[in-house]
Amino acid sequence: MTVPTRVARMHPGEPRLDVARVRGLFPGLSDGFVHTDAPAGTLTPESVVHAVSSAMRVPVANRGGVFPSSARTEGLVAAARSAVADLVGGVSTGVVLGPNTTTLVYAVARALSRTWRYGDEVVVSRLDHDANIRPWVQLAEQVGAVVRWAEVDIETGELPTWQYDELINPRTRLVAVTAASNAIGTRPDVASIAARAHAVGALVFVDAVQAAPHVFLDRTALGADFVAVSAYTWCGPHVGAVVADPALLSELEPDRLLPAPDRVPDRFETGTPPFELYAGVTAAVDHLAGLCDDATGSRRDRLRTSMSAVAAYEGGLFDWLDQALRAMRHVQVVGFPEHTTPTMSFTVPGMRPRQVAAELSRRGICAWDGDFYARELFDALGVNELGGAVRLGLAHYNTAEEVGYVIDSVAALRGALL
Repeated sequence: MTVPTRVARMHPGEPRLDVARVRGLFPGLSDGFVHTDAPAGTLTPESVVHAVSSAMRVPVANRGGVFPSSARTEGLVAAARSAVADLVGGVSTGVVLGPNTTTLVYAVARALSRTWRYGDEVVVSRLDHDANIRPWVQLAEQVGAVVRWAEVDIETGELPTWQYDELINPRTRLVAVTAASNAIGTRPDVASIAARAHAVGALVFVDAVQAAPHVFLDRTALGADFVAVSAYTWCGPHVGAVVADPALLSELEPDRLLPAPDRVPDRFETGTPPFELYAGVTAAVDHLAGLCDDATGSRRDRLRTSMSAVAAYEGGLFDWLDQALRAMRHVQVVGFPEHTTPTMSFTVPGMRPRQVAAELSRRGICAWDGDFYARELFDALGVNELGGAVRLGLAHYNTAEEVGYVIDSVAALRGALL
């Protein structure tokens, strides 16, 4: 197989990713499969496994005690908050941790909805994962707020920015939008949408779960009042986080138990969390920051350099994959967004998505099928009438050889149709 030039070489002076070294960090790659299922959860590097294991090998108590094992736990929480803050460009006192993004979005939505009044308006988008749609829709219905929908261009899969001129008005209280589609990779112009929202005093909630593994995040540049991420999409454990300005969080009153702390951000965190996994969150951010050998400076600086290298490397691989599949007459790629993460969905007419995924699995390739909780998007595009689609998503541990094998395997599906 000849590796295309755009994959094999990068521009001089660009930060580089030593993929051979990176792959050596992941024990899960030893199973022999090609893992192109990253949007549903990445593999875990040894450093994260070790961090979680080490946290469980020493005494760790609940928070608030005056003894060493409790102080150790406080250190785990503080380190995880600091790491997530570095990842998204926030401050540690504005980092709310929780079991997953969906749970945290519901918590924020319940708290925010207490400030809404009958006739207020909320704007959601059909491009989003349902976790950044349904909580807002349900809470809006409970208080009598109006829900307005931003539509997707059914030909390109883009989220046109101009429509927000019509959707946002002085009654708008919240605009919820994704930074990257988990189904087709579209990266909308979040900053432009946020500027429109802020012009009328509305808040902006950005789902960055699928953007965080692939691009350098900056909450301020995005114009996001809230940013949600999930560590399992960037090589960490199953822990979610929402990052906001601590002053904004202090204005909200979430549901909590009477004896629970009332300080920010703790007031948003219910129950006893998995402290050992917080060690994995910190290790996962450190993993991202250390991906590029050229990265120096603070962890935030190193993240900037490493994520630039990741974007360039993944972009080259994905361009090849995307162009190859679009050239196949028996494959229909969903959408054609201009700016995208390395995520795509496709269908094979004459085969159900589950059949395609099963055939790829038989060939040693991990690929998801279904609607990926992008129900509104796939309904709008008519994809759910076909049983959904097949999704391929790359990560920084994938190689050109793997992508070439995936292309050959998808091409071979044509034989199943003859």
